[in-house]
This record gives sequence, C-alpha cells and structure tokens, in this order.
Amino acid sequence: MSSDKPLPFIYQFAAGAVAGVSEILVMYPLDVVKTRVQLQTGKGTGADSYNGMVDCFRKIIKHEGFSRLYRGIEAPILMEAPKRATKFAANDAWGKLYRDLFGVAKMNQSLSVLTGATAGATEAFVVVPFELVKIRLQDRASAGKYTGMVDVVVKTVKAEGPLALYKGLESTMWRHILWNAGYFGCIFQVRELLPKTDNKTTQMGYDLLSGATGGTVGTILNTPMDVVKSRIQNSTTEGGAVRKYNWAWPAVGTVMKEEGFGALYKGFLPKVLRLGPGGGILLVVFTGVMDFFRKMRAEA
Repeated sequence: MSSDKPLPFIYQFAAGAVAGVSEILVMYPLDVVKTRVQLQTGKGTGADSYNGMVDCFRKIIKHEGFSRLYRGIEAPILMEAPKRATKFAANDAWGKLYRDLFGVAKMNQSLSVLTGATAGATEAFVVVPFELVKIRLQDRASAGKYTGMVDVVVKTVKAEGPLALYKGLESTMWRHILWNAGYFGCIFQVRELLPKTDNKTTQMGYDLLSGATGGTVGTILNTPMDVVKSRIQNSTTEGGAVRKYNWAWPAVGTVMKEEGFGALYKGFLPKVLRLGPGGGILLVVFTGVMDFFRKMRAEA
C-alpha cells in the first residue's frame, strides 16, 4: 500500500473515495444492525429487543420497513470520501516518514502496525462528527426525533453546543488506532506470505484475501471500543442529564461490570461480516483505481 514515490494526494483522495463509497453501498445495512445491537443495554421487549443479527434484521424490516436499513446513509457517504482518502493517504505519508525516521528502506511488520495506528488516529479527527450523526439516526429511539442529517447537527449544536459534534473523539481514536494497526499490519503480513504473481486476476484475489484478513483482525481488536463509542455518541446532556459513558476505558469497565465481558462484543457478527469482506472490497477497489491512475499518468 505504501510506496517510496506515492501518487499525488489528489489521486489517493479520489481512489480512497471510490473505494469507501463502493464498500458502504454494499455493506451499510450490516452497520445499522451492528449499531442497534450495540446500543441495546438491557433485555427489552417486542420490536426493541434483538436476540442477534438475524432477529434484528427481521424486526427492523417487519416493524420499520426495509428502507430503515439505509437510514442515516447520507452521513457515512459524505464521510467516506475524506475518511478513506485520509486512511490510505495518511498510511502512505506516515509510512514514508517512519521509514526515513528509522532509516529503513522497505516497510516491515512493525512499521506497518505503527503506520496503521498513526493513520487511524489521524483519520479519527475527520470522522467523529459524521459518526455521531450516523449513530443518532440509526438508533430506533431517535426515529421521530430527527428528520435527517442536517436536523441532527442543528439540534445537537443547539442543545449541547458545537463541541458536542466531537463527542466520542477519544474512543473513536482508540477504535481507529486498533483497527488500522490490525488492518494494515495483516495486509503486509499476508502479502509477504503469498507467492509473487504478475497475473492481475490472481493479484486481485490476493488483495481480497489480504484485506478481508486485515478487516477481520482489526474488527476483533477494536469492537469493544466501537461498542463504547456508539454509547458515548448516542448519549446526550440535554436538560442537565449526567452522561453514563464519558471516556473510553472507564466505559469499557462499566459495560463489563454491568453486562459482562461478552457485551463488549455486541454487534460483532454484523460488524465482522461487514468489515471482513468490506476490508477486502476496500483494498481491491483502492488498488485497482490507483493502478488505473498510474497507467493514465504514464500514457499522458
């Protein structure tokens, strides 16, 4: 993913945007289900109680309609271009910085993990407001509270102040540090283990395998932070209410104490089904678009 002479940022931005939007259009319903399951803190009843991924899908479609699986998609689509572009561009930029800093000619496993983690922290600053809007639109309890993305922003700023849009920044940083470290670290390792090939179809298969492996490992590492991030961002301080979840690691402790360790992996199945294959889709599309840009520049 990194190279000594990466393409200019505008090409990485465009490739990241195309890759991100492609992934989200295919996988978004799984993200809605994941969020619903993560926000469930007790044993509800009826349409508000989900026993798992399939049950959540069934009840959303039955009680709210199929279109509810795409509620809030505007925010992540608007977020995907800067988010994915930042992810890949930052990974390339930080990778070159670390290679120069440590005097290493080529990327290795340790640098891949460090680079991915730093790129994840960089990415978090871009995504937090979009994530907050998405979470609040996906929650069933807010279905009648907000009419859309802009309404969430207006009401949040009016009731809680402009800084509320960055609620959950710390937990988001941890989520992205862990995911990107696992994702880019695994991509490097899997690519190193696979035999070299000049066949584009075979290489695409390798990229799909590498990206899916990285996405799966990243999901295993960061799901607890994703659970607490969802709860932190969905909590409000309207009317002087005291928020139950504030900071990432204390929130992890609260969830474990009240609901058990397993609660930290709520929504894991739809999340891994999205980000495992989704990680593969990301890498394949990003690599394909970047190859297209390199070919286009060479022929110009």
